[in-house]
Amino acid sequence: MERRDFLKQSVFASGMALIPSFLKGMEFLSPEQLSGYRNVIIIQLSGGNDGLNSMIPISNDIYHSLRPSIAKKEAQTLTITNDLAFNDNLKAIAALYDLGEVSIINNVGYPNPNRSHFRSTDIWQTASDTNQYLHSGWVGRYLDTNCQYPYQAIEVDNALSLALKGKTMNGIAVSNPNQLYKTTREPFFKGIIANTKKEMLDEDNQGYLYKTMLETYSSASYIYETSKIYKTTTEYPQNPFARNLKTIADFIISGLKTRVYYSSLGGFDSHVNQLNSQDRLLRVYSESVGALVKDLKKNDRFKDTLILTFSEFGRRVKQNGSRGTDHGAANNVVVIGGSLKKAGIYNELPNLSDLDDNGDIKYTIDFRSVYATILNSWLEVDDQKILNTGFGKLEFI
Repeated sequence: MERRDFLKQSVFASGMALIPSFLKGMEFLSPEQLSGYRNVIIIQLSGGNDGLNSMIPISNDIYHSLRPSIAKKEAQTLTITNDLAFNDNLKAIAALYDLGEVSIINNVGYPNPNRSHFRSTDIWQTASDTNQYLHSGWVGRYLDTNCQYPYQAIEVDNALSLALKGKTMNGIAVSNPNQLYKTTREPFFKGIIANTKKEMLDEDNQGYLYKTMLETYSSASYIYETSKIYKTTTEYPQNPFARNLKTIADFIISGLKTRVYYSSLGGFDSHVNQLNSQDRLLRVYSESVGALVKDLKKNDRFKDTLILTFSEFGRRVKQNGSRGTDHGAANNVVVIGGSLKKAGIYNELPNLSDLDDNGDIKYTIDFRSVYATILNSWLEVDDQKILNTGFGKLEFI
């Protein structure tokens, strides 16, 4: 049977008694089995967010001359320093910055950048070299090497990104815990659970699928039961991205033993009339993250949370003929947290007088150094084992 068809037909039956006894141990995780309660929320701004119009080099003449129609004017910004300003749609992020809870890391990228959305996303999600093609994500390999259960990495969405797919274990994709639980309890599939034998899991193709289904069944129960513990009263914006972050807050505050959460906000491919579309999306991002942080602070969980925001690449420095920007290379990364070691502007601003041959910002920090720092200094695991090689650590945490 084809893997896709098999998965499509194979969701699980109801009744915990149906789970084979050899899988009983995977259902619940006691607090003492984890080294602390720190968690990471990864937010991807999909489509290639324009970092230069997000964190704006407001005093740089090159920025203004190369972007005569789309450069932000001082009145459209929120001052950080004399040389740098937030887009004024990032008010909530700017407020967190003023509290010392934001670190802006500039010029993040990788050697020989790829300007394809799909390929560059794969590179960021797998932590590969440009010419290297990996089939497992960096969070998935974290699951493989340091976790016992799939729900220790959750993507709040309807599909699982490559980032959360490991070699032996995948994370869980869930947008609605109640719906996931109901779907995995449909009576039609009682026989699958009741008749699963241990030796069936050792089969090559279908064994992998049986294992994935059983793990999903068990994880769905744990996620659903635990997530009922807390329902936020914090007011979130009325948009799908904010609802995803609200779900993450419910999970964290309920005590779900998940270490990594993943969510994305799309629409940043701004080739045409960039200003309105990007400003609208940045407002959605900022207001939603602001509500999330308020929720976590109210419940004393912000100090244990790190929020990483990235995009698969930045945009070209020079605007195009359609009042937009084309695919670029290096970009800024934003880290938000209640326990930052170095808040503020982490490193030097982009050097707009020294661009690459395509007119793009050159990278000075490899994005895998950001991952290595989070793995080593925040999650306290062996980053080299997960990233397959060593990368220099940063000092934001």
